[in-house]
Amino acid sequence: MRVSKKTDYALRTMFTLVEHYRGTPIPIRELARRNDVPKRFLEQIMLQLKSQGWVESTAGVRGGYVLAKSPEKITMGEIVRFFDGILAPIDCVSVTGYQRCSQESVCRFRRVFLDARNYVAGIMDRATLADVIKGSPVTRQEISAGFTEGAGI
Repeated sequence: MRVSKKTDYALRTMFTLVEHYRGTPIPIRELARRNDVPKRFLEQIMLQLKSQGWVESTAGVRGGYVLAKSPEKITMGEIVRFFDGILAPIDCVSVTGYQRCSQESVCRFRRVFLDARNYVAGIMDRATLADVIKGSPVTRQEISAGFTEGAGI
């Protein structure tokens, strides 16, 4: 699974709003700066987040964006699916993006991709923004722990 830049930017921004949950609205200019997101692109993303009822905006000098729902009620799975459509690594194991493959009846490795999809979907659907914000950033050592260089990860 790979997430798009749009999803990455949406998640960055949502976590900034989680950090300031129940606080004052954050102007889009500030959200763009804090999350290293082009302001024009973020404007489109915020409209989409608003259409889902995840954020709300206030106009004016003291305006900006706040979370419209509790961070306990929003999952990473919802956000990723909204922007990228599917979590499945290949189309023949996707529920919403399913496309039949000519090798389905004999394919052995498809099961591994199905298991991967189920595992990732389970993690993403249980990962509320409230839970994720409690974690710590991933270190470089964690990324390569257990893998040798050139392992294709």
